Amino acid sequence: MEMRIFTVTLLYLMATGAGALEVSIPEEQYEYARGDNITLPCSFQSVFPRPSQVIILWSVEGLEANADEKMVATYYSSDALTNFGKAYERRAALDVDLATGKADLKLTSISLADNKEFECRALIPGDSGGTLFDTTRLVVLVAPSPPICKIEGKEEYGQNINLTCFSEEGSPPPQYEWTSLNARNVPHVKDPRTTSKGGVLSLFNISKETSGYYTCTSSNKIRSAICNITVTVMPPSMNIGSTAGIIAGVVAVLIILVVVIYCCCCRKKNEEEEYALGVREEGHPEKVPDRNGDERSAVRRDDESSERAPLRERYEEGRRDPDDRRSDYDDRRSDYDDRRRDPDDRRRDPDDRRRDPDDRRRDPDDRRRDPDDRRRDPDDRRRDPDDRRSDYTDRRSDYSNVRDEYSREH
Repeated sequence: MEMRIFTVTLLYLMATGAGALEVSIPEEQYEYARGDNITLPCSFQSVFPRPSQVIILWSVEGLEANADEKMVATYYSSDALTNFGKAYERRAALDVDLATGKADLKLTSISLADNKEFECRALIPGDSGGTLFDTTRLVVLVAPSPPICKIEGKEEYGQNINLTCFSEEGSPPPQYEWTSLNARNVPHVKDPRTTSKGGVLSLFNISKETSGYYTCTSSNKIRSAICNITVTVMPPSMNIGSTAGIIAGVVAVLIILVVVIYCCCCRKKNEEEEYALGVREEGHPEKVPDRNGDERSAVRRDDESSERAPLRERYEEGRRDPDDRRSDYDDRRSDYDDRRRDPDDRRRDPDDRRRDPDDRRRDPDDRRRDPDDRRRDPDDRRRDPDDRRSDYTDRRSDYSNVRDEYSREH
């Protein structure tokens, strides 16, 4: 409806006559930060000092929409009435002074949506010549958002890859610049084939020397932001998947090897225990020297049948009856004590025999009285000492036999 009124008014003014109207905006471009409250200045001059009817019209260009949505504000001097477009109803205002020819547009809380070209137009009846409108560019400044860096392609020897850098926000559009360092923090020598355009860094025929740290800087008039990315060029066969598979295989082999070694150790230990329990008893009987220096078998031949029995049964049988062996040992000790008392009794008998010669020494007179009798039977006296000596020798051999028997038992 407003556009129709504007069109009718414009045709009326053009039919009423000619003049020298001049509309102007001081600057071709205005830059403001996002969120600011701004004023876009506009002035007009007419051949009439005080025109009776003036229409001021602000609109935006470049919108792919109908005429109603292009309208920002329209002012009618006859009624002092101002109408606003739907997108600017609550944040646009006009500051009009017909005497000075001022027709400024005020906007609050500008955003990236206001980053457009604005037009100021003046319509005065009878003054249709000259410059009826002027335009300016509103640039809403927005700092670049933190850029996002990515790698496109495979990081393998001989491949071509692209490093991309892009900020979702930024006004005016940010400029991108790439820098890189190798693993020694030394700047890379630039390859003549490397290209950088619109935040895309192209690397060709990459190699180990291409690896390093890459930094992208996104900047405009407000400020700058950066992002980092690490490039690691590897041989084709040494990618992450194959490396993980190799590591898993090595770990599995190590586990199997540990299990096999553990089983072998346990088996060897069991064999050693079985050998300690009875392997010696299966072989030749041990030889021990006797008193005469000869070796005799530690196992009697009459026990050969028992040796052929399973070794473990004999070992378990020996463990099951320790009390019987202990009682047998006590009986042997008591027998030994009895045998020790018997030699003591025998030692007392020679003492008695020693006392007999003493008794005979006490009565020398009796022996002197009858020398002739002793001379008569010298052979008898000689025979008597020999009999005593043989008796003493027999007793010593008996005592030695007892001692040898005790030694063999213990």
